[in-house]
Amino acid sequence: MFGINTPELLLIVIVAVLVIGPKRLPGYVEKLKNLIREVRRMASGARETIKEESGLDIDEIDWKKLDPRQYDPRRIIREALLDDDDIDAFNSFKAAPGAAIASMMGKDSDEKPVEASAPARVVERLAEGQRAPFDLEAT
Repeated sequence: MFGINTPELLLIVIVAVLVIGPKRLPGYVEKLKNLIREVRRMASGARETIKEESGLDIDEIDWKKLDPRQYDPRRIIREALLDDDDIDAFNSFKAAPGAAIASMMGKDSDEKPVEASAPARVVERLAEGQRAPFDLEAT
């Protein structure tokens, strides 16, 4: 409880008894008792309000499923960026990297060449002496 162990709690109680004094101590104990009752009443009221408004019972929630420590941010980002086909290709690459690399290089697992499906990228070069385009609003 708040990082206080039993000997520290006893020391706090003894200091409180000495500082408050025996005459005022019963009044402060009564106030503490009322405070604890009020906090418990508020907690149960909040629990009932959540149950009424959301239809969820706090005791039935699987808190382990909502634990943020279980999430792998790399997996979440990978799934967000890749399409379903890309995820399948990625998983097949993890399962058999040799076969995946061979298929990417244009070869089957039997070492037969496969037709390239994507056209080669065309790079346009500027003529000698031609200045590169400049956009004033770029940055």
